[in-house]
Amino acid sequence: MAGRIPQNFIDDLVARSDIVELIGSRVPLKKSGREYKACCPFHNEKSPSFWVSPDKQFYHCFGCGAHGSVLGFLMNHDRLSYPEAVEELAARAGVEIPRKAARPDEPQAPGEPLYTMLARVAAHWAQALQTDRRARDYATTRRGLEPATLERFMIGYAANSWNDVLRRFGVDDPSRRSLAETGLIIEREAGQQRNGERYYDRFRDRLMFPIRDARGRVIAFGGRIIDQGEPKYLNSPETPLFHKGRELYGLYEVRQTRGAALKRLLVVEGYMDVVRLHQAGIGYAVATLGTATTAEHLKRVFRVVSEVVFAFDGDRAGRAAAWRALQNALPEAREGREIRFLLLPEGHDPDTLVGAEGREAFEARLGDALPLSEYLVQELAAQSDLGHADGRARFAEAARPLLAKVPDGVYRELLLGRIAESIRLGPERLRELWAAAPATRGGLRGAAGPGTPAVGPDSAAGERPGSGYGRGADARPSPGGGRAAHSAGRGSLMRQAAVMLVHHPRIATMLPPACLEALTQLDEPGADVLRQLFDDLRERPCSSTGQLLEHWRDRPEAERFGRLAATESLISDEKAALRELENAIDRMAEEARMRRFDALLLQEGKRGLSPEEKAELQRLMASRQTAAGSRPKR
Repeated sequence: MAGRIPQNFIDDLVARSDIVELIGSRVPLKKSGREYKACCPFHNEKSPSFWVSPDKQFYHCFGCGAHGSVLGFLMNHDRLSYPEAVEELAARAGVEIPRKAARPDEPQAPGEPLYTMLARVAAHWAQALQTDRRARDYATTRRGLEPATLERFMIGYAANSWNDVLRRFGVDDPSRRSLAETGLIIEREAGQQRNGERYYDRFRDRLMFPIRDARGRVIAFGGRIIDQGEPKYLNSPETPLFHKGRELYGLYEVRQTRGAALKRLLVVEGYMDVVRLHQAGIGYAVATLGTATTAEHLKRVFRVVSEVVFAFDGDRAGRAAAWRALQNALPEAREGREIRFLLLPEGHDPDTLVGAEGREAFEARLGDALPLSEYLVQELAAQSDLGHADGRARFAEAARPLLAKVPDGVYRELLLGRIAESIRLGPERLRELWAAAPATRGGLRGAAGPGTPAVGPDSAAGERPGSGYGRGADARPSPGGGRAAHSAGRGSLMRQAAVMLVHHPRIATMLPPACLEALTQLDEPGADVLRQLFDDLRERPCSSTGQLLEHWRDRPEAERFGRLAATESLISDEKAALRELENAIDRMAEEARMRRFDALLLQEGKRGLSPEEKAELQRLMASRQTAAGSRPKR
């Protein structure tokens, strides 16, 4: 596809990523010997069978069989596509993603024509802002935006015309279809066509804010009216590229910000708020897109940082938006994450406030933002009189379904304690009273956070998928981080060689020439795949198992190598692994020679041998005699 990510960049990204750190930010890991363990995030279990190896940069669950590299975890746990997972790792590492230019004859990826159309329109509008004096004056003089800010956010101007975009870019039916599909033009209803034209421009006389995805591609627009008119803000509709409940305006720009490591995100409501905050030096602001903060927004936020501050206008609408944000944030509240709320002074939004008091004063306000627990208690207390029993009972009943949204864990226990303290009860007594009361929708009894797998039999007790390549169902982690060896023994020599390479991929470049030559002569089942693995590792050396698996992600053998990576190798030293590999190849070569020797002897007795075959038989016989003479006497 166009703009492919170079493989050597992905290799380097996986090599520099710390799988323990990344998984540990999503799953509570505990150190156990050289590895880390946890209850598996991919299936329901009570005892830990999920292991993470920092040496291999690989994770594996001995219950459900889930396994993979740091990229695989992001794809499975965060439900990202492969490019999105690469982008996530790149953002964490603070590096930009280089892309290979597409060949002229290379077909475009699905959606590529739409991205191209949106990019062309964005460039046109950016140029229009430079040439339209009225629009330029509005952006710079009235709204205080600097030229560098306009350029960085690709801000533009949509002319006060019903057909400017249509006339420039809708030159034929396919282009008009692309414009309509991206929401840039609207089809007129039957009987309302003007001058025979079926379409008209959606955005007119507006300051335009391109919305970009994680890869920096324009996927939609937001437009702010310049003078008077309704609606004040107009957004692109839902399209194949744009889903407003998932996207955050400014997130791409945040990730491009250089400097100290990103620690928090500030979520505001408007495009202009984000732009002015970035211009003031608060380069971690993002905005929702004309909708309340959704669970999907929060999942994206917590994939980037562990702290989020919501800043809303101090008016009635702002307080209502903050409360909706709190309710949607509860399922994502857990230990290791910080969620806080800041309500601004009446009559101010982030845009005007940072302009009035500057960066330092604004960030000082962020330091005083209320934690989620305090904001929840404060809002519920405002609706109930805690001075008497009736009010406290009302408070408790209002808090009950809210607490039920919080996942099990330390944070929920602490929040329960804070709620109980507010109504002058002990947390255990409050829990008992709630448990004794009739269960209400969303109540605490048996509640789990949204997305929690249904309770079922512990799959670790059964045989895991693909156990023929690893240990059987009786395998269990052993104390100290090691694991019990496979009861069936070491397996075939071919499998032993593959295990050594998968667990210690660097030894492929250390193999002596004689072993390499012997490998090329093997003709038993699996030899072709082993040679392919050798060739790949010698051409593109890997430093870890996780990196190796990424090389083979889209090949049929990927699942087999993943299962081999999940098996226990009793050899942790590379030198010992190299000796084991050499020994396996030597023995396979010797067995191959013996099979050939036996075949030639059989053929000689049946129909005789050619001169070449006789010479080969003599060489094999001499080789056997030499090997026999070199064996130690018993």
